[in-house]
Amino acid sequence: MTTEMQTNAQVMTRVTVIGAIVDGLLGLFKITVGFVSQSHALVADGVHSLSDLGTDVLVILAAKWSNEEPDANHPYGHDRIETLATLVLGSVLLAVAGGILYDSVQRLLDPGVAINLGIAAFVVTVASIVSKEAIYHYTLHYAKKLNSKLLMANAWHSRTDSLSSIAVLIGLIGVTFDVMWLDAAAALVVALFIAKIALSLLWDSMQELIDTALPAEQIAAIRGVAMAVPGLRDVHHIRTRTMGGKTLMDLHLQVDPRVSVSEGHEIGCWVAASIREQFSDITDITFHIDPEDDAEIDQEGPSSLRPLRPEIEEAVRSAIANPSASFDLRIHYLRGKVDLEIVTDAVIDAVRLRGELPFINQLRCLKSEI
Repeated sequence: MTTEMQTNAQVMTRVTVIGAIVDGLLGLFKITVGFVSQSHALVADGVHSLSDLGTDVLVILAAKWSNEEPDANHPYGHDRIETLATLVLGSVLLAVAGGILYDSVQRLLDPGVAINLGIAAFVVTVASIVSKEAIYHYTLHYAKKLNSKLLMANAWHSRTDSLSSIAVLIGLIGVTFDVMWLDAAAALVVALFIAKIALSLLWDSMQELIDTALPAEQIAAIRGVAMAVPGLRDVHHIRTRTMGGKTLMDLHLQVDPRVSVSEGHEIGCWVAASIREQFSDITDITFHIDPEDDAEIDQEGPSSLRPLRPEIEEAVRSAIANPSASFDLRIHYLRGKVDLEIVTDAVIDAVRLRGELPFINQLRCLKSEI
């Protein structure tokens, strides 16, 4: 595991463990007060807080596994584990929203369900709001820093308890002033808000799983950065996808058709380095060097394949008066044909050569220099 991956896993684990400790202490506090005040509702709420430890364990395991290095079976890494875990957390949030929604409807239909638990309920509710809201902001800070949808989902999972407690507090205030429907209305609003967040997380995760591309404006910005590299003529076939907050990209780079292979490759390396410098989330870039514009061509068929060097060398040798003469070839595959430069001191029968190589577009014979 690389240093960056180790650091990310450690940060995600530390943040989640701190949240788990708060969940555990808060759950025990609610259960204890519930037993003392003989409140089954408060005991149930405490058990719910303890159940959050299960999702905390899921986040810790996903943080560890998703940051493992690529291997033979997973050459692109394990980032999708984080995406799957985010789907699970999003589903949990949606289930929580459904439970709160059901409970709020029941209370609206039967206002007598609301129970005033006295001062103990106020103390526990305020403690839950303060602690869970603090964990939400703490987790959210690192979720944004690491660009982790998983931590983002866990942050919102913590906030669901905070929002639920706010709804309970509003309900307790409503009971105090004989406005019995107030807690149900507050819970209904909270349920709809949580459902919206859950659906957003689920949608983003599903888009990632089906390899949805980056937004068009970001693609345009990437293209602008690439085109600033000297020697690059055009950029096309830009394809992107995301994995666990990271972006993978491949693209075609058009260069002068007569530059050397190494120069074309170096231009590509500069393009990749420039893109990574401007877009830190793009971690994997595969580029293809093109000698001409093939933006309208998705895949060349077998009929477009032209002869390779061995066949061309054989034809050139048969067109040289002295078969033992030395020569060098510069082959340029352009416009569906071949531009051929022959560097030699021998005499070339150009007519015969063109007869044997009908795919030649341009033929130049150059004298060799020592």
